[in-house]
Amino acid sequence: MAKAKTTGAAKKKTTSTGTRKRKVKAEAGSVGLTVEEMAKSDPSDEIAALAAKIVGAGGHVLAQYREPFGGHWVALAALPLERVKPTPYQRELSKAHADRLAGVIPKVGRFLDPVIAVPDGDIFISPNGMHRLSALGTLGAKSVVALVMPEPEIAFRILALNTEKAHNLKDKALEVIRMVRAMAEDGTRSETDVAFELEEPALVTIGICYEKNARFSGGAYKSVVAKCESFATVPMAKSLPMREEHADKLLELDAEVTKAVVKLKEAGWNSGYLKPIVVARINPLRFVKPGKEDAKQDFDKIIDKMIESAQKFDASKVKAADIAMAAAVGGSGEE
Repeated sequence: MAKAKTTGAAKKKTTSTGTRKRKVKAEAGSVGLTVEEMAKSDPSDEIAALAAKIVGAGGHVLAQYREPFGGHWVALAALPLERVKPTPYQRELSKAHADRLAGVIPKVGRFLDPVIAVPDGDIFISPNGMHRLSALGTLGAKSVVALVMPEPEIAFRILALNTEKAHNLKDKALEVIRMVRAMAEDGTRSETDVAFELEEPALVTIGICYEKNARFSGGAYKSVVAKCESFATVPMAKSLPMREEHADKLLELDAEVTKAVVKLKEAGWNSGYLKPIVVARINPLRFVKPGKEDAKQDFDKIIDKMIESAQKFDASKVKAADIAMAAAVGGSGEE
């Protein structure tokens, strides 16, 4: 595989926290495999075993090759539709989106977008094809074309890329906590080991909150939680109980904030930004000195302070300017 080249020395950029190197763009055509290398590669034992699994599931290998960037083996395969399922830790199916796909595919008269799949026992699971699989099922399709990879863990990485495109915080957080619960079963991996897949530690805690309360106002608390949570270094089976405790405390805070919102409404205020206003006023991190924003805060200490402040919330101190400012900033209006 060709070694990446750079177009020049890395430039340094000065920031408030010091000097860091600026990434330099790789030289065009310096990374990955050439067309000839992709075409002439001899299949590995790993891809041969994968081909056997595909055939065993009633499928057929249409082609096998090394993908051009990392040189990893991929099989392009036709699989019986009933043998391909979405991964169990994705966000919920959007029936409206699946129905739209089912309406569009017949108009085109072709299905041209393969799903990604990895082996899972005697079936295959897809981290990115839930809605396409549902649409094909609605249309009565017999099979689906898939890009099949031999490494089961790739499902988590592909799902992480989908997570970045999720419709909202709730979708993202639920996907992340479902991934954590699935990966925790092996008893060895920590959150730090799969930081890329999880994206950010706050999503684990917030995801548990959404599991326990689908109407949880995650957007109102995300910035606070993000400044308190770090990826755990112990196996996820051990860190999950700590996350559960943090989620319970966050839900306790949300209950007290909701009571404060009721006080504001009783005082005559009517806005979709009342909850963010309350959270902003009781947030002790607004007093953190410049230059210390990146230091992780103690979760329990911060949330306990916020719970206490929410219980003492004085609605009479909120002014019209506060409501206008919250609307201008565009805080989460979830209530």
